[in-house]
Amino acid sequence: MTTGHLTVIDMQRVFADPDSPWATPRFAEAAEGVRRLLPAFGDRVTFTRFVAPEQPNGAWQAYYAQWPFALQPPDASLWHLTDDFAPIAQHVIDAPTFGKWTPQLAERVGPEGHLYLAGVSTDCCVLSTALPAADAGVEVVVIADACAGADDDSHAKALQLLDLYRPLVRVSTVADVLKGTGA
Repeated sequence: MTTGHLTVIDMQRVFADPDSPWATPRFAEAAEGVRRLLPAFGDRVTFTRFVAPEQPNGAWQAYYAQWPFALQPPDASLWHLTDDFAPIAQHVIDAPTFGKWTPQLAERVGPEGHLYLAGVSTDCCVLSTALPAADAGVEVVVIADACAGADDDSHAKALQLLDLYRPLVRVSTVADVLKGTGA
């Protein structure tokens, strides 16, 4: 079994649905990578959900003016984890922010933790989670083929950017993580 903690970022209907304004084109491929990883982490898995705030503040007001469809309560269908993950997600953290490095996630990972990240989107919520976790002193591994971006170019650019943070953040693959060489 792999050591460390797997956090699966925002594998939600709003990003999986091809008709959604926030559709992530390679969501299904990222989901397959996540499914392959889950057994290796046992109960050391946290799923996250991006949810809209009840009342947007500051710059979030302009953001939701651009995306008014998303101003729905946390129990709205678009915010649900996809059907393949909802029944197995034992630990779920909601956040109205792109970054999911919350006090709750920090507690689950621990101060000397090793954090593996998968999910969507590489160029937004994964990136926004990886950097503050690394700043907190946590070793971060972003699993490239268990992530998907807004498009292929954005995914690739985000991975290149994340790789600049070595050794705090490393980019790996599902196969290497499962072999124990991607840590």
